[in-house]
Amino acid sequence: MSLSYVLVVSGPVYGRQSSLTAYRFAKALLEKGHTLTRVFFYQDGVSNASSLTVPANDEFDLAKAWQALATESCAELETCVAAALRRGQLSEEEAKQHGFTSSNMASGFTQAGLGSLSEALLTADRVIQF
Repeated sequence: MSLSYVLVVSGPVYGRQSSLTAYRFAKALLEKGHTLTRVFFYQDGVSNASSLTVPANDEFDLAKAWQALATESCAELETCVAAALRRGQLSEEEAKQHGFTSSNMASGFTQAGLGSLSEALLTADRVIQF
């Protein structure tokens, strides 16, 4: 039986294990034939969407890995807009709205409100928070 999943990632892109664990869980559920509809990055998890992370050459590039996963699975990558703004994470739209000259959100990620997460929670078979 195939299930649909939504993941909520609250941990930062680096410095803690939760984001990498969420990524590995996502890969495993896809390999088992399940569907990943959305990954919602909340609190410090919004740093996963930064286009400015530059890991060392011998480190795993988690931000790029999320982008590749979304392309492979058609999962939506959303960051909480309020959490992102508090942490200096700006989409192009938010940058323009607040008078900044550029954004720092990696391609493939979008900003959304908690309403989007609520909708995803209602339609998914399983929700896992990291």
